[in-house]
Amino acid sequence: MKRWFVLILLGVSQFVMVLDSTVMNVSISTVAEDLGTDISGMQAAITFYALTMAAFMLTGGKLGDKWGRSRAFRIGSIVYGIGSLTTALSPNLTVLMFGWSLVEGLGAILVIPAIAALAAINYTGRDRIIAFSALGAITGFAAAAGPLIGGFMTTYSSWRYVFVAETVVMIFVLIFSGRIKDVPGDKALRIDLLSVVLSASGMAILVFGILQSKNWGWIVPLDPPFAPLGISPVAYMIVIAIVVLWLFMVRQRHLEESGRVALLKVSLLRIPALRSGLTMFLAQYFAIAALFFVVPVYLQTMLGYDALETGLKILPLSLGLILFSVVGSRLSTVRSARNLSTIGQLTLGIGVLLVFAAVQPELAGWLFATGMFIVGAGFGLLASQLGNVNMSAVDKGDTSEVGGLQGTFQNLGSSFGTAIVGSVFILLLTSSFTSAVQNSASLPSDVQQQVVEVASKGAPIISQEQAEQAVIDAGGSEEVAAEIAQTYADTQVDSLRQSLFFVFVLTVLALMLSRGLPATVAPAAGPEDDSAEPVDPEDARQSGGT
Repeated sequence: MKRWFVLILLGVSQFVMVLDSTVMNVSISTVAEDLGTDISGMQAAITFYALTMAAFMLTGGKLGDKWGRSRAFRIGSIVYGIGSLTTALSPNLTVLMFGWSLVEGLGAILVIPAIAALAAINYTGRDRIIAFSALGAITGFAAAAGPLIGGFMTTYSSWRYVFVAETVVMIFVLIFSGRIKDVPGDKALRIDLLSVVLSASGMAILVFGILQSKNWGWIVPLDPPFAPLGISPVAYMIVIAIVVLWLFMVRQRHLEESGRVALLKVSLLRIPALRSGLTMFLAQYFAIAALFFVVPVYLQTMLGYDALETGLKILPLSLGLILFSVVGSRLSTVRSARNLSTIGQLTLGIGVLLVFAAVQPELAGWLFATGMFIVGAGFGLLASQLGNVNMSAVDKGDTSEVGGLQGTFQNLGSSFGTAIVGSVFILLLTSSFTSAVQNSASLPSDVQQQVVEVASKGAPIISQEQAEQAVIDAGGSEEVAAEIAQTYADTQVDSLRQSLFFVFVLTVLALMLSRGLPATVAPAAGPEDDSAEPVDPEDARQSGGT
């Protein structure tokens, strides 16, 4: 037990980091109502939480190198705890975004890379394989437990108490963090400020542009504040973001070649195992974040589920995730990471396809439950493998850097999944609804024109009953209101189905990313064998085609 005490502390911290966003997703309607905002406001908060971590995760890893990973871990725990308490007390969306999306995010950028680096420092040989597999399983368990914990607390008490509990947990972790072994930090290390600015601004512009696409349009402008040359500002923002991120990469190459400390060691991305592991991280969290946004939104707004009912509806995913995280950890001694990850990604894709096929107005039946279970199984297999693959692909000196990279790709995937698929869902809903209203033979032309004019600026995500009442409140007859509401409900089902198919296509394409993962089985070294590594770094560098 004493040998694993450090892993317990790191695992508890990992659990809290992952739990946070899943709790918010399953409680999305209740939180929105409590704070006087709407689903779009909550989409922004969820997206910017992931974006804060993605934009500054590399910086957090470098601060860990400079201060020492244990010190960075403790400072991050303090910041995270303050953010959690602020979130718990937030009276409106602005304070929530400050406490959760910003402060908690900034705490997480110090904690997450430190968790990976400290696991590598405190454990060697077979113990390190066990540690990283356990952290992967904990990640899966937290993602699985989040909807149930959040749903239960939100339904029977308040979502705010989850964040109070997080504050208490981080205080506990802080008290016992002195028992974590560390190596001295490099106090002389200088972090390049221009790299930080380029990285953060590039990602922020890209994700903000994607988030605004539901209101402004991707290329053809919907209702933007301006549209240069008749093109939506979203298209310009994406181009600008790509240029800024390209300049960031150029800057990193220059710093590395000149012997200075780069925020991102670009040479690491030439390692096939690491490159594949990181991109699969991005694809994996894209799919999960997308599902964890559109499915709860549909369940709560259209079907009227409360937070606990939503969590129970997602329970099959949680069960599959927990079970196959453990199975994947056990199988890592007899099957290669490439083999297990390919199976995991394929399983994830099949699960998304089944969920897509199960989309009916009620999302009921065995097909939906089976699809969610299989999605969880695929996620669990991937979660049990990729962390160890990424860390094992590099030397010990680069583990903190890889921890930052892993957090960056994970949260980019989450922010892209929420922003892109959420915006696609709203865009599809808007276009399908306006088209259906325009093509209706029974609606009066003046009603058609009025509905289209309002909906073309972005159809709100509300229930069929709310849509019907809104039309009546606007002066429409009960017959007209019923028809418009039914049209709206039908287009919501179609939009959800199309959004899920989009996720399925991207999940299948991600299968090609597993080619660079190690094709050899991790050595079964004894727990006291310090000389053994999960995967030899040099082998990992060359394992792309073996």
